[in-house]
Amino acid sequence: MDAKKSARKAVRELTIEQLEGELRHEKYKRSFAFTLRNTIFTLITVSALAVLVAVLLMPVLEIYGSSMAPTLAEGDIVLSLKGTDFQTGDVMGFYYNNNILVKRIIAQAGDWVDITQDGTVYVNNVAIDEPYLIDKAYGETNIEFPYQVPESRVFVLGDHRSVSIDSRNTAVGCVASEQIVGKIVFRVWPLGQFGRIE
Repeated sequence: MDAKKSARKAVRELTIEQLEGELRHEKYKRSFAFTLRNTIFTLITVSALAVLVAVLLMPVLEIYGSSMAPTLAEGDIVLSLKGTDFQTGDVMGFYYNNNILVKRIIAQAGDWVDITQDGTVYVNNVAIDEPYLIDKAYGETNIEFPYQVPESRVFVLGDHRSVSIDSRNTAVGCVASEQIVGKIVFRVWPLGQFGRIE
């Protein structure tokens, strides 16, 4: 009889311990599930916001080719800022044949552009200061100068004039406002050159 009572007592004590353990385990599972759900929701929200910002406000672009050297090199990753207020001298990205090209705005609608054989660029009969160039070049040109920039368009050139195909050539031509992706404002990669684009 005593053996049965002690066995029941042991079972009761063990059952209470097990219940407490199960209760703790259930609380932990609920807490873990709640934390996991919140973390996943937060990650999805942050990712969606990042995609919206990247697509709508600040598209991220990777540079291919050397047409913007030395300002931008192949493999650079840059941020562009959407907008409509572009100034002469701004570096911008624009759509061309399902690609995005990056060039520098040299002249606005209505301006007259002239380029001499040595590569000096004149806008409205004034030679423009181009401190971003390493060397000047007439380049791949098949338009007649002086050239007037059409309405609602901008005249663009790459900084590496000898290799860049740009508004000097009818293959690209002047860029219409609806083609523009945005102004290139910031380089984020490589980290050693992190900073504003001038």
